[in-house]
Amino acid sequence: METQNQTPGSFNQLIFDAIQQCWDCDSMSDYGVSTLQYKDVARIIEKLHILFEHSGVKPGDKVALCGKNQSRWGAAFYAIITYGAVAVPVLHEFHPQSIHDIVNHSDAKLLFVEDKIYENLDEKLMPHLEGILSIIDYHLFVSRSEQLTFARENLNRLFGEKFPMNFRKHHIKPYHQDQPEEMAIINYTSGSTGNSKGVMIPYRALWSNRQFAEEVLGNVIVHGQNMLAMLPLAHTYGMAYDFLYAFTKGIHIHFLTKLASPTVLLKALAEIKPCVVIVVPLIIEKVVRKAVLPKLQDPKVRLLMMTPVIGDRIRKKICEGLTNALGGNFYEVIIGGSALNKEVEDVLHDIGFHYTVGYGATECSPILAYSDYKTFAKGSCGRPAPRMELKINSVDPENVPGEILARGMNVMLGYYKNESATAETLKDGWYHTGDLGIMDAEGNVFIKGRSKNMLLGANGQNVYPEEIEDKLVGLPFVSECVVIQKGEKFYGLVYPDPDKVKELGLSRPDLEAIMEQNRKELNLIIPAYCTLSGIRIMDEEFEKTPKKSIRRFKYMDYPID
Repeated sequence: METQNQTPGSFNQLIFDAIQQCWDCDSMSDYGVSTLQYKDVARIIEKLHILFEHSGVKPGDKVALCGKNQSRWGAAFYAIITYGAVAVPVLHEFHPQSIHDIVNHSDAKLLFVEDKIYENLDEKLMPHLEGILSIIDYHLFVSRSEQLTFARENLNRLFGEKFPMNFRKHHIKPYHQDQPEEMAIINYTSGSTGNSKGVMIPYRALWSNRQFAEEVLGNVIVHGQNMLAMLPLAHTYGMAYDFLYAFTKGIHIHFLTKLASPTVLLKALAEIKPCVVIVVPLIIEKVVRKAVLPKLQDPKVRLLMMTPVIGDRIRKKICEGLTNALGGNFYEVIIGGSALNKEVEDVLHDIGFHYTVGYGATECSPILAYSDYKTFAKGSCGRPAPRMELKINSVDPENVPGEILARGMNVMLGYYKNESATAETLKDGWYHTGDLGIMDAEGNVFIKGRSKNMLLGANGQNVYPEEIEDKLVGLPFVSECVVIQKGEKFYGLVYPDPDKVKELGLSRPDLEAIMEQNRKELNLIIPAYCTLSGIRIMDEEFEKTPKKSIRRFKYMDYPID
């Protein structure tokens, strides 16, 4: 799709139009608890605009939000950007010190926070905040400004004076007129390779990502359908599609406010029947490993699947079962955020499941590449998205991995107050992703790993730990794993599957024997220069990012006996 020169429109105008057109429709629900209609969101926006105005918040000021996915978070976010302030989403799972640091580094003037999170914060460590408000009902936890105190205490009166008649959609005036290069969001990354940086996301990137979703899904997703938001809104992947696109499209968003255990998730999917399912690999891999792989590993089933007609019927039945488990009403399942395990993808492809794998980065808000499930090339992460150009920095891009470079409308402005990191990442108009990959003649992108993760074999060979991990995680009792290097040797760190270990009552020596057998089997199917010298068993799950990628940098110095 040749749309590189397309002029971005106003993102805030899309919000305004959606509210006008969907006034009496359901907008956002906290699953099983409550629902806000578009007119309710509009009312909250107007009230918070009054609060901002009377408390001295100016367009361009930073306002932070910290809380789990919920309707009130969403309404506060829309109030911030439609006012012209800069939203600073903070992941609610961050340690209190990290929340303090992000609030301070972002120069936030106000903080909206969930009540339970506030209990663990220390306002004295955020001295520049003028106020802290509850994200639930917007009451004041802390006010360091007489203006803010007055505005909050008199908010209902001020709203009544501004809208003396019943509040109707024709009372709303157009929101802040955003400009393409104007900063809308500072999104703090929580990557697998180091500390957080504040990504400055412009309005053009929000508009372009929303336009992308409309271009690729607009004909199959219609106003009034349902979406289940299970990814954190504080991360661009969940925000862009579960939230921003869904709201402006008139889709009813359902937030899972409880921990998304398999039982809760599958029950919600069955009830909500989302029009598209947007997940990280961890979710789909767990479903496939527990619900699909055991059936395919049955000797009788494996034998029958070798018979052409019967095999096709079995694959179709398994595919229908998996589809129904995920709600049964979706156009496709979009997987992104990290690499999809090869064994799981082989299964999805073999049974004809409607899935695709995309490629994104916080710095691109997030989309870089995507293909519809009908044209998706197995093992890839799609083709360059509209208004984005990708290239491989390699002497032979189709065969020799090189760093993936990107430029286009989705790319960030830079890192907030971090010129050196910006200069390292944005060079000659190209965003340097840090990912290594190849691109075939059709433009399909195949990621090989992170450049920072690449290891060097004894004879100078490039070793991509992700490729070893992809095979190791498919072996018995392996739930998660990381491959590290010590000198010239490679080792696997493994967190065993706790359910299977408990079910069989395995002891530590039992597990060690199993892992040693896994190591021997793995070494038979990987190149000799990257075989594992040992496997060490981890007692706890690996620490993860919001995208559920392992924070591997924390384990590179793990002691090997």
